[in-house]
Amino acid sequence: MSTRSLAAQFTQLQAERERSWPKEQLEKNAAQRRVLVERFDPTCRPGAGDKLAPFTLVDADGQAVSSEALLAKGPVVLVFFRFGGCPACNIALPYYNETLEPVLSAVGIPLLAVSAQVPVDKGPTERHGLRFPTFSDPDYALGRTLALTFLPEDQPEVQPGQPWIGATLGTQSYEITEPAVVILESDHTIRFIEASPDWLVRTEAETVLAQLPEVAATVS
Repeated sequence: MSTRSLAAQFTQLQAERERSWPKEQLEKNAAQRRVLVERFDPTCRPGAGDKLAPFTLVDADGQAVSSEALLAKGPVVLVFFRFGGCPACNIALPYYNETLEPVLSAVGIPLLAVSAQVPVDKGPTERHGLRFPTFSDPDYALGRTLALTFLPEDQPEVQPGQPWIGATLGTQSYEITEPAVVILESDHTIRFIEASPDWLVRTEAETVLAQLPEVAATVS
């Protein structure tokens, strides 16, 4: 693939931050990611072979969509991201748009982006011309089922009208979702799940495609 890896792009993002961010802000960001990595325990969440209960997502038009409808024609690939204005997500989503969407579309496997943000922020789609849909996960239901949500260490009291992550997400909560990629079979069984507590480390396209023999069959 000609597109630079996510790792390379995030390295560049971090380098830019080290040049431009105040030291205190930089250290706070790094400390939060470090704590999440230290606490991360993949055995505490569902894994490949586990079956999920049906769930509901909400599309960019505010319409509820059942998982049965999403999975009606076969497996889907879910990309969980933090929120529409997240700088790292605005690197990851267009990367997946270039590297995964064309390949998956060719074999009829939907690529869906999911965030806790309510309503769906259409910004990433409009900025980057995303060809895959973005959904909201109401009340963190699916994110919690997959043990992807967390609360940041710093949760200061919010004054009326003050900008904060709960207002950005529309959830009025500090809870937020870790980046992850999940492949679900048509019967809600997890084929593959990879989550990252550090939002500057995310699943590369090659890793996802390696889990999809449907793709390999078209090029063999």
